[in-house]
Amino acid sequence: MAMRYAALLRGVNVGGGRKVPMAELRAVIGGLGHDDVRTHLQSGQAVFSSGRGDEESLAGELAAAIERHFGFAVDVIVRDHAYLKAVADACPFPAGTLEPKQLHVTYFSEPVTAERFAEIDPAAYLPEEFRLGDRVLYLYAPNGLGRSKLAEHLSKPRINKGVVATSRNWNTVTKLVELTRD
Repeated sequence: MAMRYAALLRGVNVGGGRKVPMAELRAVIGGLGHDDVRTHLQSGQAVFSSGRGDEESLAGELAAAIERHFGFAVDVIVRDHAYLKAVADACPFPAGTLEPKQLHVTYFSEPVTAERFAEIDPAAYLPEEFRLGDRVLYLYAPNGLGRSKLAEHLSKPRINKGVVATSRNWNTVTKLVELTRD
């Protein structure tokens, strides 16, 4: 039975480099034998149906196909509908009362522990806050991501060493839940 998945591409179509046109991305994913391929925005989200593989093997297959087609490596995280819905449902912040630009989710390629973030003094960044979830970090940034000192610190390479991390705003988080629904 085919399942619906979202592919999250890290660092494409930002700042002028690593261009991945969404029509070409859909063709690449379809060319791998996946069905009902759609993209969302230009920032590297695609959804598709597949009756084979798991999240990790699908991510590896897609990353390899993207590198072959576009000529550069792109980190890819693939997650199924149930996981995406669970992440949205488990949000520790009052998503319904916040502006979507104030709430972000960073998806990780594997589980991360609180020790990874031990160097961060949460009190130093208030009112900004973060919480860990299942292979995700929830970030509340009341003035938006662009002005967030906490987001800047959380994205440092030493904190994310050895793990793929890619962030999405709350609108995209909820849209991916909707787009992957059967």
